[in-house]
Amino acid sequence: MTTEVRVPTLGESVTEATVATWFKKPGDSVAVDEMLCELETDKVTVEVPSPVAGTLADIVAAEGETVGVDALLANIAEGGEASAKPAASSAPAAEVAADPAPSGKSVDVMVPTLGESVTEATVSTWFKKVGDTVAQDEMLCELETDKVSVEVPAPAAGVLSEILAPEGTTVDATAKLAVIGDSAGAASAPAAAPAAEAPAGGGKDVEDAPSAKKAMAEAGISRDQVSGSGRDDRVMKDDVAKAVAAAASAPAPAAAPPAPRAPVSADDASREERVKMTRLRQTIARRLKDAQNTAAILTTFNEVDMTETMALRKEYKELFEKKHGVKLGFMSFFTKACCHALKEVPEVNAEIDGTDIVYKNFVHMGIAAGTPQGLVVPVIRDADQMSFAEIEKAIGEKGKRARDGKLSMAEMQGGTFTISNGGVYGSLMSSPILNPPQSGILGMHKIQDRPMVINGEIKIRPMMYLALSYDHRIVDGKGAVTFLVRVKEALEDPRRLLMDL
Repeated sequence: MTTEVRVPTLGESVTEATVATWFKKPGDSVAVDEMLCELETDKVTVEVPSPVAGTLADIVAAEGETVGVDALLANIAEGGEASAKPAASSAPAAEVAADPAPSGKSVDVMVPTLGESVTEATVSTWFKKVGDTVAQDEMLCELETDKVSVEVPAPAAGVLSEILAPEGTTVDATAKLAVIGDSAGAASAPAAAPAAEAPAGGGKDVEDAPSAKKAMAEAGISRDQVSGSGRDDRVMKDDVAKAVAAAASAPAPAAAPPAPRAPVSADDASREERVKMTRLRQTIARRLKDAQNTAAILTTFNEVDMTETMALRKEYKELFEKKHGVKLGFMSFFTKACCHALKEVPEVNAEIDGTDIVYKNFVHMGIAAGTPQGLVVPVIRDADQMSFAEIEKAIGEKGKRARDGKLSMAEMQGGTFTISNGGVYGSLMSSPILNPPQSGILGMHKIQDRPMVINGEIKIRPMMYLALSYDHRIVDGKGAVTFLVRVKEALEDPRRLLMDL
């Protein structure tokens, strides 16, 4: 039986990649999830694991070839023997040295799948220490990527005999984190530790990425000036860029002031606490700044009288919860109102791709959610096709997974528009920042009783300020104002949503 190896999903807006390196050749035995080759896109490097155990029958896309998403890379002939013998020719020395000792069998704890375009993670917390007994599927440690936190369960029951990646270590997507042995084998496991520190496979025979070679030639720097971050210390294109940037900025420390921060007294310094930014927080900071640097962000405001929406919710919330098993909140009303308005003003639901405008004939609604780790935006797909109950269930489920740090990469990609509710924290008014490559984001705020003039009389009404931040490169002021007015109209008279008015 033959299994095809195809190009995986490369990420949003990435349609092709170049085959950089094959780690295997036809005839080699491969184990499940063993790395077969490495692809390079214009944004990231993607490693392609083996979907099955067997023998690499043939290579369809040779090194240097450009392939599209889902293109055929190779074929694997499945065989019962292959999974029993890991390929020593390309496996790191740490994995070979950590084979089970004769006195007891051991199981490797590997980095789980991190998600699309994520190549590394930081070990944030170990819940167990060496010598602890663990049950199968019990949480061993937590990894932190630049987007989500990933819990690593024990693949088998036994004793945690060795930790190869302590807290704070940055590991790649194929790294071994620890070894679990049975009671008899645990004592001999630490013998593998010295081998784990040895260089894997002799880096001098490892071929650097083609794009890295070209970049080094163009920059006029030698191989020994660059530190490789790829498999077996391969030099990648990003490594060359970092080396060039480091060389360019090398004199800066001498010229820079020795104390960039404001002067701090010894007493104040002793009361300070310095904490390294998490990878998620670093990514949030970078993406927000990129959005400001790229898009022409403008914000327009309006206000909505929430009287009718609140009355409708109050009237039906008990019946709604009884029938659908979920509470009726305001987010479903706002999601429905936005989907309604996006049909009339489609440019707010579009994005810029080079010199093209890509209009989306669907709404994948991003719902910003605050978590202890930072702000994340899970996506409710095809929200425009959902009922109120379906929207409330999806928001509740995604929100819980966000707070637990269990959102996958796929659940946070592909959004076409975003709603951010600062009102739950008491915000009265704000200017939200776009979530690239989206062109619009709606900011909800606190509902506050205010005196309003209604038919010549002053009445107290529950009012909310609405803010729409939009990319002025694609959305004109008229479109932005029209969008907000349609949202306002739908919320002030929710019956319009039923009539599609």
